[in-house]
Amino acid sequence: MPEPLKAVLFDLDGVIVDTARYHYLAWKRIADGEGIPFDEHANEKLKGVSRMASLDLILEKGTRSYSESEKLALAEKKNALYVEMIQGLMPDEVLPGVRAFLASLRQAGVKRAICSASKNAPMILERLNVAGEFDTVVSGNDTTRSKPDPEVFEVAARRLGVAHASCLVVEDAYAGVQAGRTAGMKTLGIGEARVLDNADLVFQGTGLLSLPAITTRLFN
Repeated sequence: MPEPLKAVLFDLDGVIVDTARYHYLAWKRIADGEGIPFDEHANEKLKGVSRMASLDLILEKGTRSYSESEKLALAEKKNALYVEMIQGLMPDEVLPGVRAFLASLRQAGVKRAICSASKNAPMILERLNVAGEFDTVVSGNDTTRSKPDPEVFEVAARRLGVAHASCLVVEDAYAGVQAGRTAGMKTLGIGEARVLDNADLVFQGTGLLSLPAITTRLFN
């Protein structure tokens, strides 16, 4: 018998809100400044990856090596650009179906967590007016290892006091889904099934999120 669903662990970007374009624009400014080619295809490899790891992927295409202090300065510049860009985030930018799904989880007594590599996650949730919907937020401030390492989900499960087998991970990135699987959790991908072929279940968009459909297919 499968464990009952007791907690849903959400990635932030691409699941609760789409700030990917701001990350891309900020990283492109950094890459352009260093004379490194960077486009939307290259940006795909940064999904779900921490800031420093993302920077390393970009600098691999450069023509020189960078000291740790130079890397830190570039990462801080990128974050400052990104934070400036998201100052205008509004509550209506929460992705379709998310608020209703969160409400259904709350009513059913299912715990909810944000599990994101972003160190800006708490601020973003406040701007979207959804911070109160989550029992805990595990961000890049709380972890040292990036997805596909399962650390972020393991920390969330420990904080919530739930067994891994009773958790559902909701992710839009292959690495995030893999992290959930490694943690021994059920996984729901948001996006294209051919891309998220490692997920237990895939919905094309957040508008399809449904507690009855999820429990019937994954927790019965």
